[in-house]
Amino acid sequence: MADIDEIIGDEHRRGVWSRRTLHDYAQRLRAFIAFAEKRKWCCHGLAKGVVAPGYRADEVLPKGIERNDVERLLSSVRGGRMIDLRDRAILMLFTSYGLRVAEVAGLRLDDFDWSAEMLRVRCPKPGRTRLWPLSQEVGQAILDYLQRGRPTGYGRAIFFTSRAPIRPLDRKALGKIVRDRLAGIGVVSGRRGPHALRHAAAQHLLNRGMSMKVIGDFLGHRDPSSTAIYAKVDLAALREVAAFDLEALL
Repeated sequence: MADIDEIIGDEHRRGVWSRRTLHDYAQRLRAFIAFAEKRKWCCHGLAKGVVAPGYRADEVLPKGIERNDVERLLSSVRGGRMIDLRDRAILMLFTSYGLRVAEVAGLRLDDFDWSAEMLRVRCPKPGRTRLWPLSQEVGQAILDYLQRGRPTGYGRAIFFTSRAPIRPLDRKALGKIVRDRLAGIGVVSGRRGPHALRHAAAQHLLNRGMSMKVIGDFLGHRDPSSTAIYAKVDLAALREVAAFDLEALL
């Protein structure tokens, strides 16, 4: 048991893992030791001594990119090269609509209704399809890529690799594009993947006074509790709550 305590304690002292990561690590370690007990690899009862650190699912603030960094990110991708046209269109979709990485990876040519100015997005996580009004700025970024950057003859996907073998971009490739572009403007710490841009888009709406219902619809949340996490970072609203005069209730 002392060896197990030392392993978990070392990870805590390193300061790299969050409390949630330590919690998950201890849970997995306990499951493995329980398995080892059944195989008689260790003494019985050892697994019960592995106690995971306390953790609440909603204690962590959503980690997004600051708005000024989002603006710098988009400003940094304005070249006429194929890779710049592609990456700007991708980043516009993440920052303007807060799309999940799987939703961007799944976009097809038929998903853009140019005459009606609508965008159809398939949402693998909720398992449904949503329609978005296509903004002029995002639509122009997509058109620039389709007309001057997208390789033809490789299928109906929107986004492709820039070098052979030419193939549609998957979620891993999209994540690397976002991280590399953020590193290019000096954002090298914290969460830097597509989901951080999704959080940034939601936080921007919250800062502009949008309701939780609107933000939930924007993100495609079915459960209101999925959106409630953003209330924790609305400091102005929380200060108003803290300032309530409760004397009349006493």
